[in-house]
Amino acid sequence: MKDTMMQNTALTHARTIERPSREAQLQRHPSVHAFWNHNRDAFKAAWAEWEATQDGQSITLDETLYDPKLRAAVAQAWDNPQQEGAVRDLWQEVFPGVYKAQFFDPDQLAVLRDYMDKAASADIPLRPPYGISLNRGGAMLDRRSEGYLAAPNFQTFYQGLMNRYMRPISRMLFPDVTGYDTQTFGFSIQWQADADTSLRAHTDASSVTLNINLNLPGEDFEGSGVRFFDPISRKVEELTFAPGVALIHHGRVPHESMPITEGERSNFVLWLYGEGGAIPNPGASPKHISPSERWTIPDVASDGFAPF
Repeated sequence: MKDTMMQNTALTHARTIERPSREAQLQRHPSVHAFWNHNRDAFKAAWAEWEATQDGQSITLDETLYDPKLRAAVAQAWDNPQQEGAVRDLWQEVFPGVYKAQFFDPDQLAVLRDYMDKAASADIPLRPPYGISLNRGGAMLDRRSEGYLAAPNFQTFYQGLMNRYMRPISRMLFPDVTGYDTQTFGFSIQWQADADTSLRAHTDASSVTLNINLNLPGEDFEGSGVRFFDPISRKVEELTFAPGVALIHHGRVPHESMPITEGERSNFVLWLYGEGGAIPNPGASPKHISPSERWTIPDVASDGFAPF
């Protein structure tokens, strides 16, 4: 009994810490920053202990979560970048500058969702995305963020997603982001009918944005499409995407999340940008880089800058 109490000291402590109110967090009150900063190490230790519990040990996050075709093509490109065409062929341009592909395997999505649900129920404080009204059930994913999901196994999975998948795919589809993609950022959102309305038209403070639908097959919802605006042609189109499907685009592409009218929709929203939040100039000359340059991991440490 004594050993169990010792093992759960950090976890128990994190669960008993008094938390800031939702209103204080959305208003970014100075006390909220102090709360996350003061307890950062305590929460990190608690997440490590949580992973030793039954909930934390019951789920393995690995590459089997990815769509088999994408997983095979990406593995081939890392082995031989000259064969990256197999990855490119999986992405369809569905709007000017917006591409879509099956990213996660729908048959495996329940594993990731179960993990996120268990983490949300771990009773360790998690910070929702500030500035987004549609953040119930959401969490910050990147270690640069206050109150992030610091579970070590999740962080290994997340870094693999950003480094092995998102960055080289972004460089292939949008060569100008190369060099403006050394920093990672991510959060999750859960859209709920009767609780959320919409996220008005905006651009992202990213070089490139990857939006992945985490809904399970049969987990239906109404509304909640993403409306994109092309400033050149003035074209406007609302896109929807199926379970495990991702949309990827420059952060500067204007877009708007439409109201959800029935059910729920869960997403990962992932960003890349350069140090200090640098993003490519839209008027810059296109970069010409080789496949071998694309399929690399930058040797650049996190600069600690978080957009929000």
